[in-house]
Amino acid sequence: MQHQYCVYILTSQTNRVLYVGVTSNLPKRIFEHKNKLADGFTKKYNVDKLVYFEQGEDVSSALHREKQLKKWKREWKLELIEKSNPEWKDLSDTLVDSGSRPE
Repeated sequence: MQHQYCVYILTSQTNRVLYVGVTSNLPKRIFEHKNKLADGFTKKYNVDKLVYFEQGEDVSSALHREKQLKKWKREWKLELIEKSNPEWKDLSDTLVDSGSRPE
């Protein structure tokens, strides 16, 4: 089975704080963020709204892209998000469920 690697951007409900991450299971990872199952930055700053993600099949390119986005100016990240999600909707509802949430 081929893995899908995702680079994603989360924000707070006020859209002030941005977090860039990478995962091989985006629905599961977002579930973890929303339910505060992982200690750290996203839990501390209540960052759990998925506003951007890109998928790929290669882990090294996903990790490279994550590092690239983390170095970007905030303004560039905002432009990236607004190109594909101008209303800053929570995209987690559009993800295919991986069995990590109850029906």
